[in-house]
Amino acid sequence: MFKIIKGRGKKSSKGDAVEPPIPSSLPNVPVDHASRIATSVVASQHVTLANATPDPSVVEVLPLLKEVALSERHVLFIRKLQICCVQFDFAETVKCARQKEIKRQTLTELIDLVQSGSCKMNEIMQEELVRMISTNLFRCLPPASHENTGSEGVEEEDDMYLDPSWPHLQLVYELLLRYVMSTEMDTKVAKRYLDHSFVLKLLDLFDSEDPREREYLKTILHRIYGKFMVHRPFIRNGINNVFYRFIFETERHNGMGELLEILGSVINGFALPMKEEHKLFLVRALIPLHKPKCVSAYHHQLSYCITQFVEKDYRLADIVITGLLKYWPITNCGKEVLFLNELEEVLEGTQPAEFQRCLVPLFKQLGRSINSPHFQVAERALFLWNNEHIVDLIAQNRRAILPIIFEQLERNMCGHWNQAVHGLTSNVRRMFLEMDSELFEECEKEYNEKAAGASGLVEQRERAWKKLEEAASMVQ
Repeated sequence: MFKIIKGRGKKSSKGDAVEPPIPSSLPNVPVDHASRIATSVVASQHVTLANATPDPSVVEVLPLLKEVALSERHVLFIRKLQICCVQFDFAETVKCARQKEIKRQTLTELIDLVQSGSCKMNEIMQEELVRMISTNLFRCLPPASHENTGSEGVEEEDDMYLDPSWPHLQLVYELLLRYVMSTEMDTKVAKRYLDHSFVLKLLDLFDSEDPREREYLKTILHRIYGKFMVHRPFIRNGINNVFYRFIFETERHNGMGELLEILGSVINGFALPMKEEHKLFLVRALIPLHKPKCVSAYHHQLSYCITQFVEKDYRLADIVITGLLKYWPITNCGKEVLFLNELEEVLEGTQPAEFQRCLVPLFKQLGRSINSPHFQVAERALFLWNNEHIVDLIAQNRRAILPIIFEQLERNMCGHWNQAVHGLTSNVRRMFLEMDSELFEECEKEYNEKAAGASGLVEQRERAWKKLEEAASMVQ
């Protein structure tokens, strides 16, 4: 079960949580007019917006928009938006229950109205709509669990944080989504209100610990990117800045996976030849995202973005491979397996010329992975020889590759503790032998000579130490 932490508490863990319904399929929020409270006369006074406990006289039941004359709808629409600007404390579920229900029903009606397009909004209505959305969404996020240190009775980290105000927040997000998707919306008008400041505040909310909120943000920002071409460079730069701060300062952010998911779609739409700014984004932002310890939390989305670049322009493959080698994990075996998975996907899109430019450092690293005492790392490295495209690249460059990894293969054959790794190593040796038996014999001869020389050096050292011990005993 999800655990709702009231007030400005910390998030809980991710273990026992059940995945919430994801709104990426854009579900329709039901409009339950049957449960609507009996209507009363519309109040004419202006609503005072406050974050404190609202005055019950401010949040009142209003007539349905479809029940009033067309000439009155614009005024009533704005009045309903003013009601929805009033915010409540959801830490107390019973407090202001009637007013909360009125706001919920009003938001639901507005969603239905925007979705149906039955009421064409003028500029003032759109401005007030965006103002109401901003009032509800743009807020200080509660402290993250890692910021709550030193407190007693810290709850287990397996409880996922859910915002207690979600019953209203979800409806506001749904309203924003329907507004952005609306065919009636004029982007030339809407861009005045869904401006750069609005986009930046949306990006700030991606650090929310509530996964439901991040899912809505992902869908909405993606829709804004698609609909407002004028905002596209700004959105990309804004995401870049989030990445830079994450990589070089905090290494903590809850929305990396969602932001990368948006970028995966954006990269897929890049035109060719690829712009220099996009290549710089790959080198300066995406590749360094492999550095943080928590990369496993978003690696799937990151790997997809990286492979999209290689599929778009295969000439970037050696840049990507060199970048992976730069951030290759030394002591984190789980992370190394992720890197090997990604490496295979990149190599599948690599052409011979790019492969040749990076094969020496690449196979030096693969040799270390093949020799890893962690059997999953060694297995995953050896599994690369099951990929036909990679085997073709290796076969074309076997005279450069086999001398690099022959010693590691022999070490596995002689002393690796895991039988599965032993068997896979034997298969790889056999493949090289079938590719070029003459080259294989040359490498084997060189390896045996080197091993014999190493054995001679060991004997020489032992004799030298023995002489020193004898000389020391004579002095005594």
